[in-house]
Amino acid sequence: MLQSISALCTSGLRRTGAVLVLAAITLSACDSTGAAGAQSVHAVGSSTVYPFAKLVAENFSRNYPDMRSPLIESTGTGNGIQLFCSGLGPNTPDMVNASRRMKPSEFDTCASNKVDEVIELQVGLDGIAFASAKGGIMLNLSPVTVYKALAARPYGKPQTAKTWADVDPALPAQPILVYGPPSTSGTRDALKELILHVGCDADPAMKALKERDETEYTQICTEIRDDGAYSDQGEQDNLIVNKIVANPGIVGIFGYSYLEENLDKVQDLPMNGVQATYENIANFSYPGARPLYVYVKKSHMRAIPGLEDFMKEWVKSWGKDGPLARVGMVAMPAETMAANAAKVQNLTILTKAELAAK
Repeated sequence: MLQSISALCTSGLRRTGAVLVLAAITLSACDSTGAAGAQSVHAVGSSTVYPFAKLVAENFSRNYPDMRSPLIESTGTGNGIQLFCSGLGPNTPDMVNASRRMKPSEFDTCASNKVDEVIELQVGLDGIAFASAKGGIMLNLSPVTVYKALAARPYGKPQTAKTWADVDPALPAQPILVYGPPSTSGTRDALKELILHVGCDADPAMKALKERDETEYTQICTEIRDDGAYSDQGEQDNLIVNKIVANPGIVGIFGYSYLEENLDKVQDLPMNGVQATYENIANFSYPGARPLYVYVKKSHMRAIPGLEDFMKEWVKSWGKDGPLARVGMVAMPAETMAANAAKVQNLTILTKAELAAK
């Protein structure tokens, strides 16, 4: 998984690869005792947030040339939060980017490892896009059709659908072939929450099941079939784009920014007749709209030069006419921007009660 900074110091190795970014990849120097002394901001997490965090890091490096460039790594939201919550100190990330909100159970894990001062920032909006190659399969989807097509046991019954027409006669009789995010991805979690749960809850019997056996209800509503109709493509959304372009019968699931960036090659598949567009995500009329987050260890601010300034760089970047909007992030409503800017100004700590309230 992650190679520790101390190991890098002692071995003199540099970490490279497509998932490591930055304006300039730099590792921190070792302190006088030989232990790692992290001197640059280190963030892990969501592949959806990754290109936005990369841009913020590049702008930060230009604005603060005397600071070491932040190191951004794409690990997926779930894995990123696990790393973030593993403890304090130079061998742990300072920040995690997330395409869903932190879970109360993850907050508890953080607290148990002394990561008990966490700042939560909502940095923008995104949408879970469904797309195919230009000229490829065209579907007018709904949460119900997606659930029936992808669930391992739709409404508790065996999964028998082979084609989209098996799910809905109005859809084409083409094989169900969907490429999407893995279980560690925040996009997968948002798919479950915003689409699969909605489709599952369309059956009144599911509400009764939830009251009787919540574990069984969750399994029926969120477990995705594993017979090949759905294919996990890892944490790189661009890989999904490339694969659907190569096969006109495949449906891809990824963040809206990847759809917008590739509209010359792919086409949006509407959800409930609503297109995944900037405006429809901003006003939440698109069913797959979701917020994006960054979590920061307040206790690391004393040790990591530039960490607080990097947070401020996010604030400068997330406006409707800002650099993040130009690369596909959907800006938050003005009042949400103001509330999150105040969190940076005041270094407001997240509480478990806040997580449980939403």
